[in-house]
Amino acid sequence: MKILHVAPYFKPSWEAGGPPRSVYDLASRQVAAGHDVTVYTTDGFKRRLSVATDVPVDVDGIKTYYFRNLSLYLAGNMNLPLPLKLPLTARREIDNFDIVHIHEHRTFLAVAVSMLAANRNVPYIVQPHGSVPTMSRGTLKRLFDLIAGNRVMYGASRIIATSDIESKFYLQVYPKLKPESIIKIPNPVDIPEKPLKGTFREKWGLEDRKIILYLGRIHERKGLQMLLRAFREINEGSVLVITGPDDHYEGRLLKLIRELGVEERVILTGPIYGKEKFEVYNAADVFVLPSSSEYESFGNAAAEAIACGTPAVVTSRCGISEWMDEHDGIITEPSVEGLRKGIRNVLEKRNLFDPSAKKFDPEFISSVFESVYRQVADHKYAVISDKWH
Repeated sequence: MKILHVAPYFKPSWEAGGPPRSVYDLASRQVAAGHDVTVYTTDGFKRRLSVATDVPVDVDGIKTYYFRNLSLYLAGNMNLPLPLKLPLTARREIDNFDIVHIHEHRTFLAVAVSMLAANRNVPYIVQPHGSVPTMSRGTLKRLFDLIAGNRVMYGASRIIATSDIESKFYLQVYPKLKPESIIKIPNPVDIPEKPLKGTFREKWGLEDRKIILYLGRIHERKGLQMLLRAFREINEGSVLVITGPDDHYEGRLLKLIRELGVEERVILTGPIYGKEKFEVYNAADVFVLPSSSEYESFGNAAAEAIACGTPAVVTSRCGISEWMDEHDGIITEPSVEGLRKGIRNVLEKRNLFDPSAKKFDPEFISSVFESVYRQVADHKYAVISDKWH
């Protein structure tokens, strides 16, 4: 197939978050499967990339256009990339593609390409990557939707969600969407190599301790206050490791740690990336995602822990809960007592849990997307639920 991905940022703009990595991983596997893959993107997020702009560049077999942003300030500070030369190329090439995959729909790129695709009867799908809810930057999002975002979403052949939780927000924000047009596919987890089990324990002197792990942003909505109160009642042989970047909450978290009297049993490592991150997952006895937010569309960290063979305790607010079975861990209500019982259960019965990475395997998920692409190109509704069994 001839596939076009449209994404505001792409390799190596990793500082823009998870979507650039997801697009690159998916496109790479599609190239390996023999597809002809093109990416339309921009020349950087908070920094301009050292790449040729507005012309095709080979990126690991992916034909990539890094269109020059009109303003790096608008791209990096307001998430408003404006690649003004993109429409000219898209108008010239759009008829060449069997399918267009738009990542993050509230962008100039998405609007330009979706309009051209609709005019030329080229089908496209949209994957918002968690950006649909209007709880943050709500006024700007609603204004964008009024001008163009509604047209992008309502014109799509399919909308990709990672969970039913995310799907419900799609229907709240875009009530004219047909529920059958929403396809649920989990985020993939790519573990580059088998992580070492003892490295993290040795570094922090935790060889004989039970490790309870949280990895993610240190933010008020993540439920860390509940996790700390639950952890206080867990036996003295355990340690809580909190790993991730501070998102304006670490000061209050440290104060709570002191108030609860658990300073000697809690370790804040700061952010950890790459191979070392997977070593942390592998070292843990249990991973906890205690989110109390009304919108945790998926929970990549929990999927990564499960893929590394570490059982997870997650709240029912997390979309990842819809993909878990009894071998992967425990799903609990977002409460101190629920988390406490879940963590104790996993620590006491660790041998009963055997997490599986299969449902998050990137090769498998790439094949699911191919199935969706082909059915969309053939003007059929994509029915893929059987692929998960």
